[in-house]
Amino acid sequence: MAHTDHPTLRRVLRREIAGTIGLLTDDHDFRAMRRYRSFAFDDHTTYLQQVEALLKSRAAQGSHTTLALFDPEDYAAFCADTGLDPEAPASRSRFTARLAATGPTIPYDGRPLSTLVPALVDEAVRQATWEYATALLTRLGPCATCGEDIGRAAFTRAADLLVRILDTAPPGDRHLVCSVSGPPDTLVSVLNADARTEGPPELDEAEALEFTSVLALGLATRGPGGLVMRVSTPGTTDRVHGWRLRGGALEPLTASEVFDAYCTDADTGEIISPEPGVDYCSPPDLGKDPGDDDGKAAPDHRH
Repeated sequence: MAHTDHPTLRRVLRREIAGTIGLLTDDHDFRAMRRYRSFAFDDHTTYLQQVEALLKSRAAQGSHTTLALFDPEDYAAFCADTGLDPEAPASRSRFTARLAATGPTIPYDGRPLSTLVPALVDEAVRQATWEYATALLTRLGPCATCGEDIGRAAFTRAADLLVRILDTAPPGDRHLVCSVSGPPDTLVSVLNADARTEGPPELDEAEALEFTSVLALGLATRGPGGLVMRVSTPGTTDRVHGWRLRGGALEPLTASEVFDAYCTDADTGEIISPEPGVDYCSPPDLGKDPGDDDGKAAPDHRH
C-alpha cells in the first residue's frame, strides 16, 4: 500500500464511504421538486430508472447506499430554517444527510425499486405512527390520584400483554394487527413475529416498538379498538384470534365474533365470503391483566 499512487488510494477510500439517496417516491413529490431550476429531471419514470442504475453501479463498486424518503415540503422548511438556498444542489445534499440521521431509511440490497419503494413508504408510515402515538401518550401526563405517568404505565402494561400474547399463541409465524380509534385519527400498527425452532419468535425492534405504543395508547385512553393475530404454519390451516379494546382492557373475542369481524366489509358492513383455509378461533387465555388493581399489580388509572 505504501507504493500505491494517490488516485488509487482515493478510489479505495471512496468504496468505504456510505451514501444516502433522498428518493422522491411518487409523482406528486416529483412535480413539487420541478419548481427548482437546478432539479434536472422532468419525468418521474426516467428519474427512478436513473436512481436504480446509480444504486446498481454503487453496489457493483462495493459501496453501501441507504434510501431515504425525500419530502419537498420538509425540504423547503429546512432551507427556510437554515437560510440555505433551495436551488443549490448542496442544500439538497445537506437535507439528505439530515434524513440519514433522523428520518426513515432502508438499505439498498439489490432488490428493484418497485419493491424497495413500498418498503420505504411503509417504514415512513411506521415511524410517523410511532412518533404520533408516543406524543399522545406523553401528553396524558401524571395520574391525578397516584401521580404515576399514565403513558409510561400503559406502555409497560402493553409490553407485558404483547409478550403474553406471543407466549400463549399456537406455534407458527404470527401476524398481529392493532387498531385504535379516536380523534382525530385511527391508528393501525402491524407486527410480524417469525417462528423459530427454539426460543422466542423473531421480532423487528422498530415494528415491536410502534405496535406496543399503539396498543398502549388504546389502553391509556380507553378508546375503542381491536387486536387480531393470525398464526400460519406450513401444511396446516391458518388460525385467527382476536381481542377487542374496551374500557382500557383487552377482551377476548369468541370464535363467532372473530368470524363476523373477518367476514364483514369494514366500509359497507356487507357480509363477505370467508377466506378458505382459515380457522376462526377464540384466543388463548392470557392470564391476569397486570392492569387489574388487586393491590399488588400496578394501577391502570381507572380510579
